[in-house]
Amino acid sequence: MITLETVRAAQSRIAPYVVRTPTVAQGRLGELLGRPVVAKLELLQHSGSFKARGAFNRMLGLSDAERASGVVAVSGGNHGLAVAYVARELGIPATVIMPSTTPAGSIAGARADGAEVVLTDTIAEAFATAEREADLGRLLVHPFDDPLVIAGQGTLALELLEDAPDTTDVIASIGGGGMISGVATAIHGLRPDIRVWGVETVGADAMSQALAAGAPVQLDVITSIAKTLGAPAVSARTLEMVQAAVEEVLVVPDAETVQAIEVLAQRSKIMTEPAAACTWSAALRLRHRLPSDARVALVICGGNVSLDDVERWRRELLS
Repeated sequence: MITLETVRAAQSRIAPYVVRTPTVAQGRLGELLGRPVVAKLELLQHSGSFKARGAFNRMLGLSDAERASGVVAVSGGNHGLAVAYVARELGIPATVIMPSTTPAGSIAGARADGAEVVLTDTIAEAFATAEREADLGRLLVHPFDDPLVIAGQGTLALELLEDAPDTTDVIASIGGGGMISGVATAIHGLRPDIRVWGVETVGADAMSQALAAGAPVQLDVITSIAKTLGAPAVSARTLEMVQAAVEEVLVVPDAETVQAIEVLAQRSKIMTEPAAACTWSAALRLRHRLPSDARVALVICGGNVSLDDVERWRRELLS
């Protein structure tokens, strides 16, 4: 079970190891949206995304034998970076399995933190390879289908509500659904009246497809530029939690996400990855549906992106 209490326990456990990231008022975004906006800046977290929270919560509880055997993780970028960083900090051997489409900076970052990086052709093959490694005795640190990982990700919401207690609507992106599940659990444990909205990008929309089908759906190919949202399928656990606690999952095209990257860079002075910028795209789509007194919080979940990537996306999608 993931509850407010398990999220609070995670907060106490990981507090010495993670950054308490700021929640910053975004006046210029508020002018565009017609409602006050704040941004929870998880791109300032260790390894560049919220993922370090769940990785620390999971790996701090390993036994001596599990630490000696090491851990394995599968990732399209951010989870692998986080597991590599946490493993280095805790002195645990780590192997990270990544699809070959993973941004080069993420591959290099995981290797720089001492992880062994194995590349596969697809994200589905990466999951299969990681599961084989786990069968050989390494502990699989799952990117989203693990109660300890979910509770760790939810700790960002406790900080958000401490810093912006008048929030009425929270917008968070969805890959496998672990982060939004933890965030919604924490928020509704404290403030059941707050609306939680999810967002995916076209071509990385495993949760939306699962909601439509009523069960997890396998995505054979991730076509979106938002590779960190590219889970091949959500889990039954995260699907059930999103069904119960999330108002709606919006799906936005890559072009809108690139436009959002531009707006966030120009108006907020932050350089975000597509998985974070799409929260602003979703906010714009919700603009005429939210009450006039709404106060919106964006979870800016990560910033692992290169200028070369952004320039290529602008050229290919906006020209």
